[in-house]
Amino acid sequence: MAEDTPPTTATHATNEVTLVTDGACSGNPGPGGWGALLIYRGQERELSGGERRTTNNRMELMAVIAGLESLKRPCPVRIVTDSQYVMKGITEWIAGWKRKGWKTAAKTPVKNEDLWRRLDAALAPHQVRWEWVRGHAGHPENERVDALARAAAKAAVTAGSS
Repeated sequence: MAEDTPPTTATHATNEVTLVTDGACSGNPGPGGWGALLIYRGQERELSGGERRTTNNRMELMAVIAGLESLKRPCPVRIVTDSQYVMKGITEWIAGWKRKGWKTAAKTPVKNEDLWRRLDAALAPHQVRWEWVRGHAGHPENERVDALARAAAKAAVTAGSS
């Protein structure tokens, strides 16, 4: 640890959970899946799920929601995503949507309002910092959650065809 690192940062980092997320969809809409990887003090936990008919954006949102909802108590969380939609939506757009009664600047209903509300509630107890990574660019954890999401999407198709 660098000597110029403030003590609060060092304490924050040791208690921090890293949540790496991704969503995938075959067709838009179509079968989709999400993957999440929680990392805390060297321990890892993988989560994934899928739906027969969904969109990529819904799966990106579900990955973050599921990861956050799996946490048992409030804690600092670093969320790593390759989704500009999720990151900008929660850090830039949501305040305006709430002020406008969940309408966009064009006065149309916000898409995926149900999941935005759920994400907003899931974030509330935690201290969160967001980190964007380019998808499919060799980031090992991002590649891992992408594989989880694609496998969950494939499983959703298989489950739907029986």
